[in-house]
Amino acid sequence: MRRIIVTVLVTLLVIAAVLGGLLWWMRGHGFSARAEPAWMEKMMARNARKIATPPDAINLKNPRTTQTAEMISEADEHFVEHCGMCHGADGKGKTLIGQNLYPRTPDMTLPDTQQLSDGEIYYIISNGVRLTGMPAWGSEDKPEAIWDLVALIRRLPKPSPEESKRLESLANPPDEAPKDQTEKPDEKKRGESEQPKPPHKHVHTHQR
Repeated sequence: MRRIIVTVLVTLLVIAAVLGGLLWWMRGHGFSARAEPAWMEKMMARNARKIATPPDAINLKNPRTTQTAEMISEADEHFVEHCGMCHGADGKGKTLIGQNLYPRTPDMTLPDTQQLSDGEIYYIISNGVRLTGMPAWGSEDKPEAIWDLVALIRRLPKPSPEESKRLESLANPPDEAPKDQTEKPDEKKRGESEQPKPPHKHVHTHQR
């Protein structure tokens, strides 16, 4: 019993020493998000993400694995509109914001994300990840829309040529022709068509 107590006390002292050393180092060097996370921080972040996901969520299966063309197209628009700013249209996170977050936005085509269960990915999208830049979308998006995003994330490592083209087009729409600001409405040439309709924008359905 005495040996156990001594072992626990020594362990606590070592932890306190490590934390104290880390605090001392931080005070001398700052705590900038510009630095690249050390391997230990990356490991802790990955483990924290797993620990934060409850068992009942981990075991959830995607009920929308059979994706129609309409579901895929809607998920693509949703992903680019809500997720692309950080994750990029290809899911690799090589964006201005994604690479300046701390920790960096993960490359979702790699095993660290792809080896997560459907339920884990669903839970992360719905509830976010604390102390990171990942927001919680569960109060905004319907479960069906989130499950369709899970299915999209599964396709990211090897998207079809059509989907790659669509995602890229949604992320980088062609520039509109510049309008002549000096032209007045009553100066239109005879036979000239009316102003073109604005391009279709993704109308996202929110939970109520």
